Parts: sequence; structure tokens; C-alpha cells
Amino acid sequence: MSKKEFVKDIPLKNENFSSWYTSVVRKAELSDYTSLKGCMVIKPYGFALWENIKNTLDNKFKATGHKNAYFPLFIPENLLKKEAEHVEGFAPEVAWVTHGGNEELEERLAIRPTSEAIICSIYSSWVKSYRDLPILINQWANVVRWEKVTRLFLRTTEFLWQEGHTVHRTAKEAEEETLRMLDVYIELLEKDLAIPVIPGEKTEREKFAGALRTYSVEALMGDGKALQAGTSHNLGQHFAKVFNIKFLDEDQIEKYAWQTSWGVSTRLIGAVIMVHGDDYGLKLPPKIAPIQVVIVPIFRKNNKDAVLKEADRIKALLAPNFRVELDIREEYTPGWKFNEWELKGVPLRIELGPRDIENKSVVLVRRDTREKNVYTMENLEEQVGKLLNNIQENMFLQAKKFLDDNTRIIEDYELFKKEIEENKGFIIAPWCGGSECEKNIKTETKATIRNIPFKKIGKKGKCIYCGKETELYVYFARSY
Repeated sequence: MSKKEFVKDIPLKNENFSSWYTSVVRKAELSDYTSLKGCMVIKPYGFALWENIKNTLDNKFKATGHKNAYFPLFIPENLLKKEAEHVEGFAPEVAWVTHGGNEELEERLAIRPTSEAIICSIYSSWVKSYRDLPILINQWANVVRWEKVTRLFLRTTEFLWQEGHTVHRTAKEAEEETLRMLDVYIELLEKDLAIPVIPGEKTEREKFAGALRTYSVEALMGDGKALQAGTSHNLGQHFAKVFNIKFLDEDQIEKYAWQTSWGVSTRLIGAVIMVHGDDYGLKLPPKIAPIQVVIVPIFRKNNKDAVLKEADRIKALLAPNFRVELDIREEYTPGWKFNEWELKGVPLRIELGPRDIENKSVVLVRRDTREKNVYTMENLEEQVGKLLNNIQENMFLQAKKFLDDNTRIIEDYELFKKEIEENKGFIIAPWCGGSECEKNIKTETKATIRNIPFKKIGKKGKCIYCGKETELYVYFARSY
């Protein structure tokens, strides 16, 4: 069966990226719409993908000394309003509960858009002495942000995420924590999701409401738009002073604590789709794929038992070390199955027929390159492991090449506008550091400063907008 026949409802990626994305999400059975506008259902295959990302990240959190907890979904209005800058930043997106049953509440309750307010109010009663610090807590939760425009996984009214909230004794400890967690996100994205990222610091205009500094990791999607894949915020003492989080230090002086918060969400699934997917559907990195290897037996009635017996043996051989699926459905042809598993992005497919059994071999098909080769049955487990590692590495290298090919330095504003409109991608351009220039560029081009990179360009230039001399070069892009 041809690709055209099987995925006729999936537009070509380069012709209609938005429709391609939505079609892949739905046909691969990751997610779907619901009767409630802006909300999605995450289907089992999509949730298995999220669980793998979650478990991988959770292990990294625990390795760095963090523990999981859970805090209330509801935030009393008085708590949310305690920090004016914070509430102003989220006001348009907050959903409010006004009634409990048939009775009107005396005070409105916000459904958490983020949890700083409720968690800080609780931390204020937990922190009394320097001996209580540091507090290193993460929670896995859902949040609600009343978005006007939604898209499956990328921007929905309700979504899943993790949010870390830590409390420290000194400014130095808080800054170290903020950057440490950013490094955790970089490792997750590059090593596990095979997505190269640009780490750096957000501008004052783009930072988290109420934060001292915000750092992020920015990734480039297949259509040339940027996606903020994760953020880590140094909150300074701002929230501590608002919510009275103080401790008695060793020197017997009472001091305000220093705090951080950091998070990623189910938006990462959208990133995996948009970075790696192609006209055949998903391409999933082996480390997070719900199914790493699918076995498709090819048989007729006269050799069915022998082929299925060998397929079972191969599954039993691989199952202890890999996530393996054996597809024995008889109502579908092998060709149909091949296309379906490619659509679902399974990294490696094993094709097994009677001739393969006679030759003591199997056919292994890579999803990343679609290469098909015959391998002997000898050391099959080792061969599968090597191929999966190679697929993981190759997917990162392909994505890195796309990022490099679509990142360029531009120092002329007219050319900047032309490139942003026609080619998208990341543009590294000189910026004077002025908020007004940043605002005007966004208004005129819809491009924002995605990050001030940690690694400096190392040259002098003139601000792309106002012409003022500067040594500051930043990453611009249109974004999701």
C-alpha cells in the first residue's frame, strides 16, 4: 500500500505545516479534541509518550536532590493578588470558581495558572530557621490558562506539567539552582528527545512575571518557528517579601529567603512531533518512544504457526531490554501495518517471514532513514541495541543540522524583516538592550527576542533597529 493511500488525510509537511501537525497528532492517536473548547484528551499512546518523558525527567530531578509533593489546585483570590506584577501577568488567562455547589463563594478561587502564590503562602509557615533550608520540591500537576487560540499539545486551556519550587539561604545558592535545573532541561531535550536547543536569558519584557531573572531553552520547529521548551526562573527575594518567607540565620539575624521556580509541560510532545516528524508521520527518539521495536510477522495459513512461534521467541528475547510490540492482527495486511507503525513513529521495525526463518535472519527497518537491511539472528539483541543508539544519535544530528542551516547573523533591518517573513528560523542580530527597540521590532515583524545567549558572539555591531553601538547579539524568531 502506498504512502498516498494510507496517509491521504495528512497534508505534506512543507505545504501546510499546521494541518500536517494536527493530522499527525490525531491519526497517530496521540490526542484529540473534546466537546469543551480548548481542551484535549490525551489518548493512551500519547500518554505513554508523556509518561516516558515524565519518568526520565523525574529521575533527573531526584538525582539532583529534589522530592515530589502536591499542592492545592485552587488559589484564593487574596493570595493571587498579593503579588501585583505576578497577577497582572496572568490575569487574562485565569479561570475563576465563583460557586461551590449552589452557593456563591465569599471569595473567588483561581484555578492555578501556576502555583507560586499558593506554594509561597505555605512555605511561609514551613521556613523558620536556616536549618529548614534548602527546600527542594517539585510537583507534577495540571494547570489551566484560558487561551484564546489553542492547538493540541502546544497551547490548550488545560495541560500537564511539572513545576519546581525551591527555597534557599543565599542569592548564590538560588542562582546555582536556577542554572542547574536549566542544565537538566538541556540534557533532557538534547540527550533524550534529540532536540538541540539554544539556552540563554530572557529580556526584561519576556521574563516571567515577578522573577528576578528568567532563563529558557529555545528549540527550532520544522516550520522555522521557535518554541520555548522549558524555563527556569530565579525569583530572587520578591515572592519571599510578599509572602513573608523569612528565616533566622546562623548569625541570629532574620533574613528573607531566596527562591526559584522552573517547569516544562506536555508542550514537549508537540516539540518532538514538529522537530522530527515527516510526511509519513511521527519519528520518535528511541529513548522516549512508547514502543521501541515492533515485530511484524508475515505468514500464510500453511506457515502461520511456525512464523508466530519464532516471532514470540524474538519478542521474549528482546522484551527484557526494550519496549517491544508484536503485531499479530490478521485483519490487516503486512503493508498496512508497516505504514501504521511508521505513522506512529516506532524507531525500529522487525519483519519476519518463513524465508527469514530458513535463513536464520530478520529484516530490520529504521524509521529515521527508512533503510531496510537483513541481519542474521545471531546477536540480534546486540544489533537492535546498536541500531536504536544510532537512530537516537542520528535524529539529534539531523535536527542540529536543520537548526544550524536556519540560524544566521543579520545586521541590516530591511534584510532582517525580509528573512523573518520569508525564511523564518533564528536570526542573530545586534540589539542595544533597549525595551523600546525590542517592542518596535515585535510590532513591526512579529519576531521576539527568544534569548540572550550565554555564549557571546564576540563582535561589535550596531543595534538592528536604532543603530546604537553594541556588543550584545541576541536570538530573534517568530514563535509559538
